[in-house]
Amino acid sequence: MAGIYIHIPFCRQKCYYCDFYKTVNTTHQSKFIAALKQEINQRKNYLANNEINTIYFGGGTPSVLLPNELEEILKEIHGQFQVSKTVEITFEANPDDLLIDYLKALHMLGINRLSIGIQSLNNELLQKMNRRHDSNQAFLAIENAVKTGFKNITVDLIYGIPGLSRNEWKKSLEKTFTLPVQHLSAYHLTYHEGTPFYSWLKKGTLKELSEPESIRQFEILVETAEKYQFEQYEISNFARDKQYSKHNTAYWLGIPYLGLGPSAHSFNGNSRRWNIAHIERYISAIEKQTEYFQEEILSDNEKYNEFILTRIRTIWGISEEELERNFGAEKRNYFMRNIEKYFKSGLVIKKNNTYNLTVKGLFVSDEIMANLMYI
Repeated sequence: MAGIYIHIPFCRQKCYYCDFYKTVNTTHQSKFIAALKQEINQRKNYLANNEINTIYFGGGTPSVLLPNELEEILKEIHGQFQVSKTVEITFEANPDDLLIDYLKALHMLGINRLSIGIQSLNNELLQKMNRRHDSNQAFLAIENAVKTGFKNITVDLIYGIPGLSRNEWKKSLEKTFTLPVQHLSAYHLTYHEGTPFYSWLKKGTLKELSEPESIRQFEILVETAEKYQFEQYEISNFARDKQYSKHNTAYWLGIPYLGLGPSAHSFNGNSRRWNIAHIERYISAIEKQTEYFQEEILSDNEKYNEFILTRIRTIWGISEEELERNFGAEKRNYFMRNIEKYFKSGLVIKKNNTYNLTVKGLFVSDEIMANLMYI
């Protein structure tokens, strides 16, 4: 089993917090589709004939594409890969793009999971982040999706935004969990270098929330999700009735995936590969059949570190037996020595020889993961 990620780099306007590769210049759209189809053909052997269980359109803003362009991409994938009859096809979209006719077209193409970038239900905060939609459009997008027959809908929210109060955050979560959605991804605002938010933070015109306030907003997220029976199966991801993102779960469980498009990453178990983050150079290299990526072969230590980094974030956690089976007794013992202090301080719990982060530990997961790395 394996997955395919397709990076659609186009946006109609740039959000002030986002550091993903994107461009508002859509003049290359048709050339991009042609180049992407060529890349699909060129890389048809990357996954070694594994069946494709998930396809994920991310970005950027995939909903900038026309239905016929999406059809071309999917037709090429089905022609070059063995795609499961029960494949999960996720499509990221902005709420204001999800009109009835567009949604009907997506449904007809076999797209069966929508990821709607709501980010906030507060119109003032949406404007602060330079989002294109308002809260009413967010509600309408979900309503339209349900009307069109979508039964697997996930939404994104951001917390830790300057100006977001605890009460406002809780109200947004309460409203979200009562909507007909099956999944929530909720991320703390990060100030990425090169974004307007980062620049304003450095200039002092934007003030970062205090750490205690950020922790409390995370705790509110976890508490409210539990109240509405949404299971936290990864640090930032919550699902109702086990409706996990199959695609992202595959990432965390180390299942191979192919990344297509500018800036997309790939992993086949032994190496990582990432495409150039520049659309014109990507298109040109594809057309001229020259190199458009970098690649690294993973050492045994790097494979161990990848395992720690991905698995400790999830409900599946890290088991002593799996560590020894995959990496040997030396690395298992190394892990055991380094995890001990977090176990004693209540940041990690142990059950059936498997280690998981507590709620308190989840919020400082970066520090814990860094200290568990094998250098």
